[in-house]
Amino acid sequence: MSNYTLSHMDLSAPRSELHDLLKLTGAEISCNNLPAGVSVPFVHSHTLNEEIYIVLEGAGMLYIDGEELPLKAGDCFRIAPEGERCVCAGKDSPIRFLCIQVRTDSLEGFTMGDGVISEKKPSWLS
Repeated sequence: MSNYTLSHMDLSAPRSELHDLLKLTGAEISCNNLPAGVSVPFVHSHTLNEEIYIVLEGAGMLYIDGEELPLKAGDCFRIAPEGERCVCAGKDSPIRFLCIQVRTDSLEGFTMGDGVISEKKPSWLS
């Protein structure tokens, strides 16, 4: 049995969801591409899951609880489950972003607290 799943997603697709592609068990991750002037077609919230967004390219707007905030590459933000949200690309700019959805308050440790250093080394660390 393998301890990993390696796959490839189409970075140009309108939306690539990784849950089936990687057989995820603890998070929902999607890569989203909106052409200039295009919006996610609905406002939504969640009941259990927070969402983390990372803007990779372009610019646009975030609608959150009645506010409209500008977005640009490098922006990242977390939205609580009950936050009502929607994202759109700028009038003259497409936008590409990652959305990571996880159960609120489920993280029991961070990388440094959960990681275990191995004595094994790949060829580039020899």
